[in-house]
Amino acid sequence: MEIFKVIAETNNWRVIAPEIFLGLLAIFILMVGCFFPKRGEKLIPCIVILGQVVVLGLVTFTFQSLMGDYFGGLIQIGKLSQVMRIFFLLSSMFVTYLAYVYFLKQKLPRSEFYALVLIVTGALMLLVESSHFLMLFVALETVTVGLLVLVAYCRTSAFSLEAGLKYLILGALSSSLLLFGMVLLYGVGGNPSLPEFTSDAMNFTALGHFISANPSNLLVKLGIVLVVSGLAFKIGAFPFQIWIPDVYQGAPTPATALLAVSSKAAGVVVLMNLFNGPFESMRGFFMPLLSGVAIITILFGNIVAVSQTNVKRLMGLSGISHAGYLLLGVVASFYIAWAGAAVIFYLFTYLLGSFGVFCVMVHMAGVNDEDQHINDYEDLAKINPFLGTTLLVGLGSLAGIPPLVGFIGKLFLFIAAFQAQLYLLLGVAILGVVISIYYYFGWLRDAFFFIWADQKDRETSEYYLTRKTPSLRFSDRVVLGILVFFTLLLGIYQGVIGGFIF
Repeated sequence: MEIFKVIAETNNWRVIAPEIFLGLLAIFILMVGCFFPKRGEKLIPCIVILGQVVVLGLVTFTFQSLMGDYFGGLIQIGKLSQVMRIFFLLSSMFVTYLAYVYFLKQKLPRSEFYALVLIVTGALMLLVESSHFLMLFVALETVTVGLLVLVAYCRTSAFSLEAGLKYLILGALSSSLLLFGMVLLYGVGGNPSLPEFTSDAMNFTALGHFISANPSNLLVKLGIVLVVSGLAFKIGAFPFQIWIPDVYQGAPTPATALLAVSSKAAGVVVLMNLFNGPFESMRGFFMPLLSGVAIITILFGNIVAVSQTNVKRLMGLSGISHAGYLLLGVVASFYIAWAGAAVIFYLFTYLLGSFGVFCVMVHMAGVNDEDQHINDYEDLAKINPFLGTTLLVGLGSLAGIPPLVGFIGKLFLFIAAFQAQLYLLLGVAILGVVISIYYYFGWLRDAFFFIWADQKDRETSEYYLTRKTPSLRFSDRVVLGILVFFTLLLGIYQGVIGGFIF
């Protein structure tokens, strides 16, 4: 009974007030959708955005005041988790906007989609705050199940249903690997014949003491490998990246954006938390493994993307290469203290660039948004200069072209890799950037220049058959303007968010 008393004393529900508020907001959205089905179509997105702004203000106001361990060691609030709360809320706002534009072209239930986005966002926050494997697994599975429904949300599309099935099967595999690794660590950690054994090997602090005392134990190494493998699926790192192109293409564009940005960021941060926590004593053993995975991930994503013409698949393959760059930063953080902050800054640059591109894609898409090709964007800058400029800035940032913020993000990672003497990784990363310029600029070439496509391709292209000049409302211009403005501003002056991260 004493242990329950200790746990109860550390319970502080104010600490997870943002997550609770998002859950209650999701329930409220469902009620609005039930009682006001017609008015709710326009009202719900506004309520969701307003609620997210309130939560963002709450997180910012309590940024420093609630740091510590809570709920018997299940949750740990620190600077990194607070920054990631802000990250996930910003991502959720842009996903909500994408969903609003997407549903203007679809006859699908809407309130459920927004509610799922809120629930997934809250679960992502809990995921990066976890300091216990039990909390981590529950939060991760909440995210996985929510994303599964979002991926297969367009039930009238065979592509969306296929994407959901593939995400279900491979997601179950990754969860199995993660769970098996956790069980191995829990089992070996409770072995009384080993030094520093503990009855609570699920707790990161207790597990860290055990692993540091048993660094050569085979089951410990195998357990860590399985846990890292489960997280590699969420990141989209090799060899667990095979699902990404098909799922990104088939999923609704807002769900694709949530997968590409928030899910990837959560996986990277959890990986950093583990290697800065319980797995810290195993850094030397896993450095070559993670370095090899980063190298293959960068090369695979960039080389395969070169021949890709479907833009959603291209963004998926591009996202694989960015996962490799992030892993480079994770490895560099083993040696350079500020490299972890460089990884977080890179995530913010990736958010701005990715959502800039996804916003253009959702406006350009037809009813079947999985059928978008590079040549569908021919002469976009002339048809709609606002969308053309946003695409230019977004793709330029993802490619790492100065003075856009993506260049600064890559520069920080490369400097960290250089200082950590990871010269092979750095060389491969630079090669990957060079390759990526080819396919990013191939897309921009079509957007800014009129190229005569094959007549047969035009006759079979949905975009050419239904081609209309995309019209932008004032709210659309505001959102796109914000993305372009901050992509340019942070490329010149990083102090806007540097104080929160570094």
